[in-house]
Amino acid sequence: MRASYARANTLNVWWMIARPAFRSTVALMVRSPLIRRATAPFLLFGTAMPLGAQQAPSLTDKVAAVLATAPPGTRFGLVVVDEDGREIVAINPDQRFIPASNTKMFTTATAFDTLSGLDQPDPAGGTGVRLERNGDRAPDVVIEGRGDARLSSASDCKADCLAELADAVAAKTRAVGDVIGDDSWYPDERWGPGMAWNNIQTRSGTAISALTLDDNVMDATVSAGALGLPPKVDMPDYYTVENRAVTVASGETRVESDRDPFGYVVRVTGTIGLGAKPEVLHFGIDDPARFTAWRFRQLLSARGVRVVGTIGARHRPLLPADDPAIRKGAPAARPPAPDVLARLTPGPLIEDLTIISKVSQNLHADLMLRRVSRLNGSGSIADGQVAVRAMLAKAGVPRSDFDFADGSGMSSYNRVVPRGAVTMLRWIAAQPWGAAWRATLPVGGEGGLTKRYGGTALDHKVFAKTGTLNATNALSGYMITRSGRTLTFSIFANDVPAGTSAIEAMDKAVLTVAAEN
Repeated sequence: MRASYARANTLNVWWMIARPAFRSTVALMVRSPLIRRATAPFLLFGTAMPLGAQQAPSLTDKVAAVLATAPPGTRFGLVVVDEDGREIVAINPDQRFIPASNTKMFTTATAFDTLSGLDQPDPAGGTGVRLERNGDRAPDVVIEGRGDARLSSASDCKADCLAELADAVAAKTRAVGDVIGDDSWYPDERWGPGMAWNNIQTRSGTAISALTLDDNVMDATVSAGALGLPPKVDMPDYYTVENRAVTVASGETRVESDRDPFGYVVRVTGTIGLGAKPEVLHFGIDDPARFTAWRFRQLLSARGVRVVGTIGARHRPLLPADDPAIRKGAPAARPPAPDVLARLTPGPLIEDLTIISKVSQNLHADLMLRRVSRLNGSGSIADGQVAVRAMLAKAGVPRSDFDFADGSGMSSYNRVVPRGAVTMLRWIAAQPWGAAWRATLPVGGEGGLTKRYGGTALDHKVFAKTGTLNATNALSGYMITRSGRTLTFSIFANDVPAGTSAIEAMDKAVLTVAAEN
């Protein structure tokens, strides 16, 4: 049954590719009476071509046959080119696809193209702390973010540590008023347009903020309790837990959580078996600036600094002036930055760019887009997209080949054409920073590509960005073929049925290309 479907689907893919040429040929034959008379018997009854004279399947035919084994309804786009830019395979090369995390390629390439000193420490992006006078009472503490994605409050933190700023405050004063998290370095756009609301409460869709701490994620550990009673939920008191889960005698552990957007009550439901391993839940943070202030108050208290006020957040609302189309070429407003008591120096941005690509870290990618935006704009998504479009114009990618609404790929509004993605990848390879950019990509046999290409002919010979979103799989980059040639490719799968994946068919298609070249 499966083989019959595969053959039928192969014919469908072949027909989709060959139909335009077939129609043109038939139209020519119908218009010509001479050809019509000469070919009528063959058109009606076919030809008896010797077996040895039949044309062998082309590489495109072979790839189409592989892709036809994917779940029914899946729509593919694929382009593969050689070192000279000659297309070896092209299936729906100019159709538009949701790229998922392949979006990150465009964000990181823009960063490489526009930002300098990527391999140097990043003092300009470091988090700072200052004291603000507040009448006759103790001064307020303001933690000011500048888009650093790696700020940490972990107890074992070794670099870029929030505790270092708490030490600076403790050395200056023994009492403070309010503790305020200030993320106004960027306008308040915590999620990009087209972000699925159900992802907001997860670590994949946590809010984007110029003041980011611990990846804007909080963890909880759920451990079995007494039989028939709720399990133990161990988590910081930033959120209130509504525990509706139950400890059962046996069976599969299925613990889930839910939280309303901008809410502070986490509902835990499901079951956990007696003796089962603890389950770890991850919660996204909606207001990272406030969360950082909350955590900073804890650090100050641990250092003997008395906090007499409350915690709060300071945001800069998104305004028309944050849209470059409205500014019409005018520079973005830059209020003077107040002096700080202390400021951290994060590590080189190349380290974060590597995290973005290899781990596919959504928050870091969207913060990188804001970082690029702030270079010549206001830090808004719109200014970031101006920078992306400028990079793609230099790469020779037509404007109709892409649309982006964020920097990570979580938006369902993003669109990319396979041919345009390959054009950019070939341009990147020719840039002075091209080799450094390629080194940030996942590698076959390592990390996220371990199970996909490890032990195959492309083990450590494919360098490509992955992508997965609802009904979407993607993979784009470079491969070293059987003969040692380096090919550039981009493959997208959209409309993948729920509960299935097109990854297996995609990987087999890529391996087929590598084996034939």
